[in-house]
Amino acid sequence: MFRKFRILILLVVLASVGLSAWRSNSRLTAWEHSIHVAIYPIAGDTSPATAAYIRALNSDSFADIAEWMQAQTDKNGRSVLQPIVLNVAPPLADAPPLPPGQASALDAIVWTLKLRWWASQHDQIKGPKPHIRLFVLFHDPERNGVVPHSTGLSKGQIGVIHAYASRQQRRQNNIVITHEMLHTFGATDKYDLATLQPSYPEGYAEPQRNPRFPQEMAEIMGGRTPVDAQTAEMPASLADTLIGQATAREIGLLRP
Repeated sequence: MFRKFRILILLVVLASVGLSAWRSNSRLTAWEHSIHVAIYPIAGDTSPATAAYIRALNSDSFADIAEWMQAQTDKNGRSVLQPIVLNVAPPLADAPPLPPGQASALDAIVWTLKLRWWASQHDQIKGPKPHIRLFVLFHDPERNGVVPHSTGLSKGQIGVIHAYASRQQRRQNNIVITHEMLHTFGATDKYDLATLQPSYPEGYAEPQRNPRFPQEMAEIMGGRTPVDAQTAEMPASLADTLIGQATAREIGLLRP
């Protein structure tokens, strides 16, 4: 009996969360008003270099994300003044709960609820209440050659992102942040998880290009620029990426 009661409570919570997520996503994909995006820097390790790096971050550190979104909405015929407004919070001392490895569907649901609760307790930031919250864990590249996988959730509009505490990596960090931010709008990945090769045609910036290879740009949710059928490279900056038609439809920039 108690087990059934727990299941009922969980279902009620999930229904409430689902309704809230639907309302939030509808606002995001209407593209009628500015969407406020908050970035919360977090030290992903104990390196003094990481601590110094995140203390120096400000809105200018991520300005190319807002500029890129303006260009993409203009390109798709959406006349929105400042489609996203970025605000950077002071560094957080606590890290969010990280997704469980080899998670079952129930594990993923529980983690999502824990993350949303944690985020609600760590969203103190000056200015308007954010529609999207991106918690960015920075890692010293001298200590971490590879960072964990990043996650963006359309239910709750939250991202947990891993990046490098390096000025040389700033532009590529902003590609990853933008990719995960677009997940919160409802965009899906458009690459093969095993090979990281963009999926044809939706993961290509110019699927009709002739010859097809090499591509000159990367589709932002495809993640990489295809050089040939087996090879793709990380773009140098957001200026080398764009929102393809499939992604534009998913996030409401293009109507089906």
